[in-house]
Amino acid sequence: MEPADTSIRSLNDINLQELANKQHQRNIYAQGSPTLEDSITSNGNDINNPNNNINKTNNNSNSSLSLTKKTSRHINKDTTTKGKYTLNDFQILRTLGTGSFGRVHLTRSIHNGRFYAMKVLKKQRVVQMKQIEHTNDERRMLKLAQHPFIIRMWGTFQDCHNLFMIMDYIEGGELFSLLRKSQRFPTPVAKFYAAEVFLAIEYLHSLDIIYRDLKPENILLDKNGHIKLTDFGFAKEVQDVTYTLCGTPDYIAPEVVATKPYNKSVDWWSFGILIFEMLTGYTPFYDPTPMKTYENILNGSITYPDYLPPDILDLLQKLIVKDLTQRLGNLQGGSDDVKNHPWFKEVIWERLLSRDIETPYEPPITSGVGDTSQFDRYPEDKDLDYGISGVEDPYRDQFQDF
Repeated sequence: MEPADTSIRSLNDINLQELANKQHQRNIYAQGSPTLEDSITSNGNDINNPNNNINKTNNNSNSSLSLTKKTSRHINKDTTTKGKYTLNDFQILRTLGTGSFGRVHLTRSIHNGRFYAMKVLKKQRVVQMKQIEHTNDERRMLKLAQHPFIIRMWGTFQDCHNLFMIMDYIEGGELFSLLRKSQRFPTPVAKFYAAEVFLAIEYLHSLDIIYRDLKPENILLDKNGHIKLTDFGFAKEVQDVTYTLCGTPDYIAPEVVATKPYNKSVDWWSFGILIFEMLTGYTPFYDPTPMKTYENILNGSITYPDYLPPDILDLLQKLIVKDLTQRLGNLQGGSDDVKNHPWFKEVIWERLLSRDIETPYEPPITSGVGDTSQFDRYPEDKDLDYGISGVEDPYRDQFQDF
């Protein structure tokens, strides 16, 4: 195969309005995965968090993060069940989030008493919005991925109208909410979250999975303050290149906007945008209209604040770069080039991977396992069409893996 053309075509060659319209449609789909987080460790025991300290931030930019030169691949035997669970196995307690495709509920298992997040998608809406492939991909990617910083899916099932995904419930809420309250993070805090996100992305890439929707809204905090990457609606297993336009406008790489073939390097672009946003409180290409955002991305001009130190400027300029032959993470050294960058020099990767590091922030979880204080209240729908059987289901064959 000939090497892909890494140049970005001119704005005149791209119908940005059509692009924005298509992206808006896909972003509606993405809203179906609100905050989920985990109250249970991988071995099924409750996580102890006796202190619930809210503010432990150290503003010393030289503070050490304990992070390995080689990350273990964490490829575990698939424990995700298909069709083992039914709606009768869970008590629905409240709504955690809503979207155009359905809802996410806090539930409790009637068998073990544990709390789980139940994501429910309406089949008809998924089909109407042409998101069958993305929905099946999400199930498949979550089945493959088992990592300390990635949400765990325990099983799926379906009825005549809906698809159900049972995942860890994560009490701490979204990184997005914490960032908005903080306006921007001190360097050590941003570095901590960036390092944990790095390990999750590096792991996914080792499985040939492109995540494609990295943003603060898709990063959850557990009760101890460690991250969980969630919402795999745009994730895809790709060994070479792919072409699909998907993601969230502020974070999309220019080669995606330009409808070029692209690879895993789009996640490193988004990683740079995420770090920029954590340190500044805004994204570098933002505009209220997606079309203008796309233009800004293609133009590629960034004004960096004066308060950013040289080491982080160097990292950002090597991640948020249009030229794929220059983008960190896409070079011969792969993800090690990112990991070994001077900005991450304090990170002790092995300890971070084992979660053996004090987090800069512990969410104020006061009610223990199942606490919902970090989530907004949503009106409850008393007419949920869950669990209906014995009626025609024209879409069942479209979702056979459920």
